[in-house]
Amino acid sequence: MTRANARELAVHLIYSQSFTGDEPQMVIDGRLEKEYYKKLAEENAVYEERPSRVQRAYIDSVVSGVANRTEELNSKIQEFSIGWDVSRISRLARTIMQLAIYEILYIEDVPTGVAISEAVRLGKKYDGDDTGAFINGILGSYARSLNTEEAK
Repeated sequence: MTRANARELAVHLIYSQSFTGDEPQMVIDGRLEKEYYKKLAEENAVYEERPSRVQRAYIDSVVSGVANRTEELNSKIQEFSIGWDVSRISRLARTIMQLAIYEILYIEDVPTGVAISEAVRLGKKYDGDDTGAFINGILGSYARSLNTEEAK
Protein backbone atom coordinates (compact mmCIF):
# COMPACT_ATOMS: atom_id res chain seq x y z
CA MET A 1 0.00 0.00 0.00
CA THR A 2 1.33 3.44 -0.90
CA ARG A 3 1.32 6.39 1.48
CA ALA A 4 -1.31 8.02 -0.75
CA ASN A 5 -3.59 4.99 -0.31
CA ALA A 6 -2.90 4.92 3.44
CA ARG A 7 -3.82 8.62 3.59
CA GLU A 8 -7.05 7.97 1.69
CA LEU A 9 -7.88 5.11 4.02
CA ALA A 10 -7.15 7.40 6.99
CA VAL A 11 -9.63 9.95 5.59
CA HIS A 12 -12.29 7.21 5.46
CA LEU A 13 -11.56 6.26 9.07
CA ILE A 14 -11.52 9.84 10.38
CA TYR A 15 -14.75 10.57 8.49
CA SER A 16 -16.39 7.46 9.94
CA GLN A 17 -15.18 8.28 13.45
CA SER A 18 -16.64 11.78 13.16
CA PHE A 19 -20.10 10.23 12.74
CA THR A 20 -19.91 7.45 15.29
CA GLY A 21 -17.88 9.13 18.00
CA ASP A 22 -16.27 5.74 18.66
CA GLU A 23 -12.72 5.58 19.94
CA PRO A 24 -10.27 5.85 17.02
CA GLN A 25 -8.71 2.44 17.68
CA MET A 26 -12.14 0.81 17.63
CA VAL A 27 -12.90 2.38 14.25
CA ILE A 28 -9.50 1.35 12.87
CA ASP A 29 -9.73 -2.23 14.13
CA GLY A 30 -13.30 -2.60 12.85
CA ARG A 31 -12.54 -1.28 9.38
CA LEU A 32 -9.28 -3.22 9.04
CA GLU A 33 -10.78 -6.51 10.20
CA LYS A 34 -9.74 -8.99 7.51
CA GLU A 35 -13.16 -10.12 6.22
CA TYR A 36 -14.73 -6.67 6.37
CA TYR A 37 -11.72 -5.15 4.61
CA LYS A 38 -11.99 -7.79 1.89
CA LYS A 39 -15.63 -6.82 1.26
CA LEU A 40 -14.70 -3.14 1.05
CA ALA A 41 -12.22 -3.97 -1.72
CA GLU A 42 -15.19 -4.82 -3.94
CA GLU A 43 -16.44 -1.23 -3.55
CA ASN A 44 -13.25 0.83 -3.52
CA ALA A 45 -9.82 0.08 -4.98
CA VAL A 46 -8.04 1.67 -1.99
CA TYR A 47 -8.95 -1.49 -0.03
CA GLU A 48 -7.42 -3.92 -2.54
CA GLU A 49 -4.12 -4.04 -0.68
CA ARG A 50 -3.83 -4.22 3.10
CA PRO A 51 -1.61 -1.66 4.83
CA SER A 52 1.96 -2.69 5.61
CA ARG A 53 3.21 -2.42 9.18
CA VAL A 54 4.66 1.02 8.38
CA GLN A 55 1.44 2.25 6.76
CA ARG A 56 -0.62 0.82 9.63
CA ALA A 57 1.52 2.82 12.08
CA TYR A 58 0.90 5.97 9.99
CA ILE A 59 -2.86 5.28 9.90
CA ASP A 60 -3.03 4.64 13.66
CA SER A 61 -1.06 7.82 14.31
CA VAL A 62 -3.04 10.20 12.12
CA VAL A 63 -6.51 8.83 12.91
CA SER A 64 -5.87 9.04 16.65
CA GLY A 65 -4.06 12.35 16.29
CA VAL A 66 -6.88 14.01 14.37
CA ALA A 67 -9.47 12.64 16.82
CA ASN A 68 -7.50 13.99 19.77
CA ARG A 69 -6.88 17.39 18.19
CA THR A 70 -10.15 18.03 16.34
CA GLU A 71 -10.80 21.31 18.13
CA GLU A 72 -7.31 22.64 17.39
CA LEU A 73 -7.50 21.58 13.73
CA ASN A 74 -10.97 23.07 13.27
CA SER A 75 -9.69 26.30 14.79
CA LYS A 76 -7.00 26.47 12.10
CA ILE A 77 -9.57 25.74 9.39
CA GLN A 78 -11.86 28.44 10.81
CA GLU A 79 -9.04 30.97 10.88
CA PHE A 80 -8.31 30.54 7.17
CA SER A 81 -11.81 29.93 5.81
CA ILE A 82 -12.69 33.58 5.50
CA GLY A 83 -16.46 34.06 5.30
CA TRP A 84 -17.23 30.44 6.17
CA ASP A 85 -18.15 29.07 9.54
CA VAL A 86 -16.37 25.74 10.00
CA SER A 87 -19.72 24.08 10.77
CA ARG A 88 -20.93 24.99 7.25
CA ILE A 89 -18.00 23.23 5.57
CA SER A 90 -18.92 19.71 4.50
CA ARG A 91 -17.81 17.03 6.92
CA LEU A 92 -15.77 15.40 4.16
CA ALA A 93 -13.88 18.58 3.22
CA ARG A 94 -13.32 19.32 6.89
CA THR A 95 -11.98 15.79 7.46
CA ILE A 96 -9.57 16.09 4.55
CA MET A 97 -8.30 19.46 5.77
CA GLN A 98 -7.98 18.21 9.36
CA LEU A 99 -5.75 15.40 8.15
CA ALA A 100 -3.63 17.73 5.99
CA ILE A 101 -3.11 20.23 8.81
CA TYR A 102 -2.32 17.41 11.22
CA GLU A 103 0.29 16.08 8.78
CA ILE A 104 1.82 19.55 8.36
CA LEU A 105 2.05 20.09 12.10
CA TYR A 106 2.86 16.65 13.46
CA ILE A 107 4.14 14.23 10.78
CA GLU A 108 7.75 15.11 10.07
CA ASP A 109 8.23 13.06 6.91
CA VAL A 110 5.29 14.67 5.06
CA PRO A 111 6.26 17.92 3.32
CA THR A 112 3.68 20.70 3.47
CA GLY A 113 3.26 20.71 -0.31
CA VAL A 114 2.55 16.98 -0.35
CA ALA A 115 -0.05 17.28 2.42
CA ILE A 116 -1.80 20.05 0.49
CA SER A 117 -1.68 18.40 -2.95
CA GLU A 118 -2.93 15.10 -1.52
CA ALA A 119 -5.77 16.91 0.27
CA VAL A 120 -6.74 18.64 -2.98
CA ARG A 121 -6.60 15.30 -4.84
CA LEU A 122 -8.87 13.65 -2.27
CA GLY A 123 -11.26 16.60 -2.26
CA LYS A 124 -11.60 16.42 -6.04
CA LYS A 125 -11.94 12.64 -6.03
CA TYR A 126 -14.71 12.49 -3.46
CA ASP A 127 -16.46 15.84 -3.77
CA GLY A 128 -15.53 17.47 -7.08
CA ASP A 129 -13.27 20.18 -8.47
CA ASP A 130 -14.91 22.98 -6.49
CA THR A 131 -14.13 21.24 -3.21
CA GLY A 132 -10.55 20.67 -4.34
CA ALA A 133 -10.19 24.39 -5.10
CA PHE A 134 -11.77 25.31 -1.76
CA ILE A 135 -9.40 23.01 0.13
CA ASN A 136 -6.44 24.36 -1.83
CA GLY A 137 -7.37 27.94 -0.95
CA ILE A 138 -7.65 27.31 2.77
CA LEU A 139 -4.58 25.08 3.07
CA GLY A 140 -2.53 27.37 0.82
CA SER A 141 -3.34 30.34 3.06
CA TYR A 142 -2.48 28.29 6.11
CA ALA A 143 0.87 27.22 4.59
CA ARG A 144 1.74 30.81 3.65
CA SER A 145 1.06 31.88 7.24
CA LEU A 146 3.52 29.24 8.46
CA ASN A 147 6.18 30.55 6.07
CA THR A 148 5.56 34.10 7.31
CA GLU A 149 5.92 32.98 10.93
CA GLU A 150 9.17 31.14 10.15
CA ALA A 151 10.60 34.22 8.43
CA LYS A 152 10.14 36.34 11.57
